[in-house]
Amino acid sequence: MQLPENGCQGGGVTAAPPRTWTAARLAGIAALFLATAVNSASAQTIDLGTGEAGLSATAIQLFALITVLSLAPGIAMMVTCFPFMVTVLSLLRQGLGVQAAPPNMLMVALALFMTWYVMDPVFSVAWKEGISPYREGLIDEQQAIERTLTPFRQFMEGRVDPATISTLQQLRPQPETGEDISDLPYSVLLPAFMLTEIKRAFLFGFLILLPFLIIDLLVSSILMALGMMMVPPVTVSLPLKLAFFVLAGGWELLAAAMVGTYAT
Repeated sequence: MQLPENGCQGGGVTAAPPRTWTAARLAGIAALFLATAVNSASAQTIDLGTGEAGLSATAIQLFALITVLSLAPGIAMMVTCFPFMVTVLSLLRQGLGVQAAPPNMLMVALALFMTWYVMDPVFSVAWKEGISPYREGLIDEQQAIERTLTPFRQFMEGRVDPATISTLQQLRPQPETGEDISDLPYSVLLPAFMLTEIKRAFLFGFLILLPFLIIDLLVSSILMALGMMMVPPVTVSLPLKLAFFVLAGGWELLAAAMVGTYAT
């Protein structure tokens, strides 16, 4: 399957369908993505029963189903570029030295919308190939799950580090060697993808923090040379770092660099 292109190249794909029912698309993709985990539970009929044992089993089933559904948004975000985006933005705030500005909610919201921007081609293909035919009754549930997950799997396979996969395979009780990446189970592919994204985010953050580190060192040296030991260096370096970042067009450059890492 070939993924559509939209300028950010979330996974190399052709023209995306009209951007209608966006909320429905995302909700449907998140629901079907976790259908694999709840498939066995949802396939069972819930019998309320007449005795205490029947009611207890029903309560346990409902509790398990609600628990899985509550985890759906978090699990769905972990198979996208969200871990990379939110980690880089957190390191940027740490480098600037502003602990509460922008606030956490704003940083997470920015990471979410940047993730949507990058992953929109993948969402579009998952909707077109899996969810839309399923809603029209053209394919069954199992086919819809497989077709919906395929674009996400292709996205993860294109980003995952082979060394990380090899490490996770060796940690298993019975190590698997020589297995093709396309045959990897999700239990190996998903953690390998997340670890790869976090590792790349830290490397990206290292490059971001270097200019701010130089500014901190220069300010500290100048204050020491002037004999102003009682003045905290952060008090002087903070406005300088903010001015440097804003005047250099830091937000635009950072956004372009983060999205560019997903370009084909």
